[in-house]
Amino acid sequence: MSWFIRSENLMSIGFRIYTQIRRPPLSLADAFLPYSTSNIADNMGRMFCMDAAIKPLREDSKLVGIAFTVKTRPGDNLLVHKALDMALPGDVIVVDAQGDMTNSILGEIMVRYALKKGLRGFVIDGAVRDWAGIKQLDLPVFAKGASPRGPYKDGPGEINVPISCGGVAVYPGDIIVGDADGVVVIPAKEAEEVLRRTSELAAREQAIFQQVEEGTWDRRWVDEILQQKGCEILETVWS
Repeated sequence: MSWFIRSENLMSIGFRIYTQIRRPPLSLADAFLPYSTSNIADNMGRMFCMDAAIKPLREDSKLVGIAFTVKTRPGDNLLVHKALDMALPGDVIVVDAQGDMTNSILGEIMVRYALKKGLRGFVIDGAVRDWAGIKQLDLPVFAKGASPRGPYKDGPGEINVPISCGGVAVYPGDIIVGDADGVVVIPAKEAEEVLRRTSELAAREQAIFQQVEEGTWDRRWVDEILQQKGCEILETVWS
């Protein structure tokens, strides 16, 4: 019955910190800066998009950086504070707070500290507070909403482990991009290929913009798809 014996390593599950991340070059993350989350998502099967409830506090926010992940129990930000001390310039602290809106996980003081350290921003699957103050700062913060009720600082939690944020798996070192539409997660191993495809898609989109202005945009594809799907078009009035 040796499977009943708990090792020291097992005892730390749920309350542990990994200090190292396999970070891609920050220049690779920055290469996504010109592109919208919509274009990026279209090149990943329209997957890897966080829940639409996670939005920027400021609509003009543009977030690009490397994921520094935190898993915390709802209403507790002890591990988020530890992450603030550990994260490096260029990192985005991504917090799995299980979507709980009871207590805020982040406030203005923490955002000011992150800004001073050169972090790129926060993504919180939960609530923040000091919304008005944070909006005045030049650091992107994405969250589900706000609550004046402050957090506890007891733990447990984990740092730099795979998490779920907004319904998407996020691994330490993934590339995070956010804008007015929301947040996408780019797996680090696929980032170069996603970047190539996104660049090509953006160029095609620019060409369509030009065609729209010139009145030359070919719209025949709409009827072609309708015909393929068996849609009946009736040249009469419904009655």
